[in-house]
Amino acid sequence: MVTRILTVLAAGLLLPVFADDADARPKKRSSDFYSHGGEYQNHEYKPRRRGRGTYRSSERMSLGYSSYASSGSYSAGPRPRKWCGWWMRTQRGGGPEFNVAWNWRKYGSPAAPQVGAVVVWRHHVGQIVGQAANGRWLVQSGNDGGRVRTRARSIAGAVIRM
Repeated sequence: MVTRILTVLAAGLLLPVFADDADARPKKRSSDFYSHGGEYQNHEYKPRRRGRGTYRSSERMSLGYSSYASSGSYSAGPRPRKWCGWWMRTQRGGGPEFNVAWNWRKYGSPAAPQVGAVVVWRHHVGQIVGQAANGRWLVQSGNDGGRVRTRARSIAGAVIRM
């Protein structure tokens, strides 16, 4: 009987040492949480991400921008995720339907390639600002590599509008 009592006591003392955690949910490892800058939701790690080039309003103000449309003369409202058409609205005006690049094919009237023309591809829109030495047109557009930039581009197959 004494042997049995000692066996039960020994098992009771050693059981917590060898047992695994039996939690109903996974543990939040603080190293994962803080190293990724995210938060846990529904017991899974889901990082909180912002798109490239997006800032809080206070960050924009500290950088000296008064609004998203500060580069042009027209106010186009808040910038959408795909913003090349929106950027053209800050330059040329137009309603929210022009936030979609392909809708710029209806802008103005058909034209030949020239400085000042709007050039429209299926998923992108920009404006011609010059011609490069190699004969390609210099096109300025928004959301080109995540920013506004000017570069020489082929306009083969594009719609040109004035």
